[in-house]
Amino acid sequence: MDDDTLQALPGEPIRLAGAASARLAASVRGRAGGIPVLLAHGFGQTRNAWDSTAAALAEAGYRSIAYDARGHGESDWNDPATAYSGEQFTDDLIVIAGEMEEPPVLVAASMGGLFGLLAEARWPGLFRAMVLVDITPRWDTSGVERILAFMTAHPDGFDSLQIAADAISAYLPHRPRKSEDSLRRLLRPGASGRWYWHWDPRLICELAGGDAAQQQAVMVEAARRIRCPVLLVSGGRSDLVTPQTVAEFLSLVPHARHVQLPDATHMVAGDDNTAFTATVLHYLDALSPADATATSNTTEHVTGARP
Repeated sequence: MDDDTLQALPGEPIRLAGAASARLAASVRGRAGGIPVLLAHGFGQTRNAWDSTAAALAEAGYRSIAYDARGHGESDWNDPATAYSGEQFTDDLIVIAGEMEEPPVLVAASMGGLFGLLAEARWPGLFRAMVLVDITPRWDTSGVERILAFMTAHPDGFDSLQIAADAISAYLPHRPRKSEDSLRRLLRPGASGRWYWHWDPRLICELAGGDAAQQQAVMVEAARRIRCPVLLVSGGRSDLVTPQTVAEFLSLVPHARHVQLPDATHMVAGDDNTAFTATVLHYLDALSPADATATSNTTEHVTGARP
C-alpha cells in the first residue's frame, strides 16, 4: 500500500486491495506519519462500528484504517461460484497489513480478532501489537447461537427502517434506539423497497457454520504462536467470552494483558465506547519503541505480501 493510498480526507472512503483481487472499502483518519492502527470489525458489522473510536485515535495522533471485511458493507462480495472461507479473511488481513510501510497495531472485534490471531500466527511480526475485543480462541457456543438466531430472523428483510429499529431494540434493549441515519449504515435498500442487512446472507452457512470444536482447536494452536504484545478487552456481560475462556487464553499467551469492562456485553465498543476507547488509547500510549523493535526483529515485515 503506497503512502498516496492513505492520503484521504478524515473518514473519506478509499478502496484497499485484499487477497485474490478483492477490493475492500475502508476509511482513513488521522495525520500521515501517525502510528497506524488497523480496525477490523465483527461478523455482520461494517467499518462504521469504529467511527467514534477512529475519531478519538486520530485526535490522539494515530492513523486509523477501518475496513469492511469481504462480504460486508461496501466491500466486494464473493461471486456465486466462490464460497467464503476463513482463509480468505485471514489472507485479506495479511495483504492489508503487510503492504503498510510499518506494522500496524490491530484492534479487532470478535470475528476480526480470530482472523487477526490466524494472520499473526502465520506471519509473525505482521502486527506491532494486537487488541482483541471480546474474543478468545474458545468461545461459548450458546452465545454464538443467540447472535446467529438474530441475524437469520429476518431473511426477507424489513418493511421499513422503523421496523428494523424495533427488532434491534428488542435484541439490544440496553442500547439507545438506532436513528435512521445509523440504520442506513447497517442496512441496504432492495429493489422492492425493503431493507436488508449490509452483509451477504451466504456468510451464515459458509463462514459461520462448521464444526465449532475443530475451529476452536485451530484457534488455540494459533494463539500459542503469538509473540507480539496483546491486550484482551472483554465485556463483563458477554455471552461469548467467559472467565474460563479468558483464563485459558492468558495461559496460551502468557505475556497478554486483560481488561474487563464490567457493564459491556459482547458488543464492547458499542456498549461503552468511552471506556473502551480510553482503554485502547492507554494501551497504545504505553507501547514502547522497544515493542516495535522486538516485533520487527521477529521477522521482516511482509510488505507486498500476496498469499
